[in-house]
Amino acid sequence: MASVPSLASTLQQQLADALTAALPDAGAADPLLRRSDRADFQANGILALAKKLKGNPRELAAQVTAALPAGGLIKDIEVSGPGFLNVTLTDRAIVETLAARAADGEGRLGVPLKDDAGTTVIDYAQPNVAKEMHVGHLRSAVIGDAVVKILEFTGENVVRRHHIGDWGTQFGMLIQYLIEHPGALRHEGGASDGEAAMSTLNRVYKESRVLFDSDEEFKARSRDRVVALQAGDPETLELWHRFVDESKIYFHSVFDKLDMEIDDPDIVGESGYNDMLEETCRILEETGVAVRSEGALCVFFDDVKGPDGNKVPLIVKKTNGGYGYAATDLSAVRNRVQDLKADTLLYVVDARQSLHFRMVFETARRAGWLSDDVKAVQLAFGTILGKDGKPFKTREGETVRLEDLLDEAVARATAVVRDKADKVGLSEEEIVENGRYVGIGAVKYADLSTSAVRDYKFDLDQMVALHGDTSVYLQYAYARIQSILRKAGDAVPAAHPELELAPAERALGLHLDQFGEVLAEVGAGYEPHKLAAYLYQLASHLTTFYDQCQVLSPDNAPEVVENRLFLVELTARTLHRGMALLGIRTPERL
Repeated sequence: MASVPSLASTLQQQLADALTAALPDAGAADPLLRRSDRADFQANGILALAKKLKGNPRELAAQVTAALPAGGLIKDIEVSGPGFLNVTLTDRAIVETLAARAADGEGRLGVPLKDDAGTTVIDYAQPNVAKEMHVGHLRSAVIGDAVVKILEFTGENVVRRHHIGDWGTQFGMLIQYLIEHPGALRHEGGASDGEAAMSTLNRVYKESRVLFDSDEEFKARSRDRVVALQAGDPETLELWHRFVDESKIYFHSVFDKLDMEIDDPDIVGESGYNDMLEETCRILEETGVAVRSEGALCVFFDDVKGPDGNKVPLIVKKTNGGYGYAATDLSAVRNRVQDLKADTLLYVVDARQSLHFRMVFETARRAGWLSDDVKAVQLAFGTILGKDGKPFKTREGETVRLEDLLDEAVARATAVVRDKADKVGLSEEEIVENGRYVGIGAVKYADLSTSAVRDYKFDLDQMVALHGDTSVYLQYAYARIQSILRKAGDAVPAAHPELELAPAERALGLHLDQFGEVLAEVGAGYEPHKLAAYLYQLASHLTTFYDQCQVLSPDNAPEVVENRLFLVELTARTLHRGMALLGIRTPERL
């Protein structure tokens, strides 16, 4: 696959070459190119150069203009204000560049793979064994899945890690209960689906908790069972695996509803690092990174203090010899850097855990596991709020079950699809399928179109609206293009660089050409909301294009029809690819 340079990058290079040729004393200079509402692009770099060279900026701008190659890319260049260059590109250059993107047979639309690809381990979608997933689990899963897809598309080697909560004192209680009630995990009817698995786990958890709280002898046996679990007792481990396997049935059912692929080898929970914990603590203590304090192994930081002004430590090993979350997280860092050979560790974790991860990362740096060549980043995300602006709860004040939320989104979306079904002749099967795609897409897009660190309000009515910044609007734009292509008859999409473009065609074409640059920026900053914004703007350009440029009008010359079909088909392919990178489906008919 041959990558296609964007119009902006080609223009940037031509301007840089002209600056060097016209102003050799300036050395390497950045034209400071950006999009402009006065022309296609504006270059503002000459003003700074004029101060450096002590020259007249407008005169220097004229010299640079004279050094630019004639024809081809640039249609018109105007010197404005204090040496700004307003640049308008030729219609031919726009269409030819888009044609090169359309000719990419590998579906990349000419987007290049990055030159400095490395290995990123991304930690996301971290549910807890034997516990129900709730609305708080949504953002890590959705944001993480989109970032994985985007990074892989840019050429990064991505290793997924789902750091599930599968270890801890509560398993002593659960396993002891199962020993004393051997049939507790058996399902009615024998079969096990996700809902049945979670129902069984909920029942076992509640029953064991009641016994734990009311029976001191059972509580003592449960605590002994924790010791047996940590010591690797075969019977205890076998029963622990039953809880983990049962939970995975449930996890997979929820991720299937989210239209996300989660593979078992990627699920490496807290238990996966047990064998490393003691060595991690030994290394930290021997190197002086951690010290003993009141019997616990701690790492202290000058800038982390509690309300009383005293330093707050990161506790790696507790006074009673138990290991804290920090020991597991630091062991995971060691594994991901030393064994998986990662140069970037990315954690998609709630912003409320930022202090913990800041201390873990700093500890790992002091220990030498992180360095200038290996970085760790927390992609912190905010809270999902209800319409009232408060943390999203049920009317009863309870945490919202994730499955209930997804089911409600699909139900609302299916009603919207059904309302329009007769106009496009959708079958019942298509209504149900599209309802799922629209509903799940609406939930994902509402999350991904917001900067991760910000809170956002969960409003299903707004999410499934056909107008505004919603996934439904983008899905409808894609489906509308497919309808036009089906109605085109013998006319086929074909680029015609010789044609003069209407303003709406130029605007659509220039925006299409930015796709690769947007993806590079999104991947570098882990900012899927910028891809969502680009796609919404693309659909908005398409709407303006429809209003001003009829595609299949009998009044159009054949080459105009073909060129406009070419533009809308490339728009559809860009929408489809961009939405897929966000984990959202684009139905052919809607």
